[in-house]
Amino acid sequence: MSALLLLFLEFLKMGALTFGGGYAMIPFIEETVLRHDWMTTTELVDFIAVSESTPGAFAVNISTYVGSEVEGLLGALLATVGLVLPPFLIIILIAKVYERIKSNTLVQGAMLGLKSTVVGLIAATVLSVGKTIFFSEGINAAVFQSAEFYVSLGIFAAALFLLLVKKLSPILIIAGSAVIGILFGYTGVIKV
Repeated sequence: MSALLLLFLEFLKMGALTFGGGYAMIPFIEETVLRHDWMTTTELVDFIAVSESTPGAFAVNISTYVGSEVEGLLGALLATVGLVLPPFLIIILIAKVYERIKSNTLVQGAMLGLKSTVVGLIAATVLSVGKTIFFSEGINAAVFQSAEFYVSLGIFAAALFLLLVKKLSPILIIAGSAVIGILFGYTGVIKV
């Protein structure tokens, strides 16, 4: 099977089988990317940060990037089309019938199950990405002696506080954290 066809089919499968949007797709994207050896976990986590801080839909940004890394411009196009085609077709179908079926007990039960699963998938993503960011070399005493660990932990705590308590715009938080990271890297507090 050609790499282009494989890219398209893998992202088509993700688009068809993942509920809950871009963040819920991260475990599937991570598994697929690592299984095919398209990039490393660190590269993927770096691009998750870039995808979050650039305009556009998160999952589309990631699929476009992975496709581009694997097969250039055509790969980016096929991965993106593969990802968005199933939800596009499904949402058109659902929009036609949802008003008639939304009060159905089975539909309400399915929605409860789907919403709960999406929260679980997002939590798994947080733990996976957090492990890569905070404990990329494994959990050992050296991690807790590194400036990078404490800088990352401080930026994480500040972002969480500003988002949940102060209700600051995510755009401002992302921009501010990038500036802080640049300053720490520039001053040599952390290695880049």
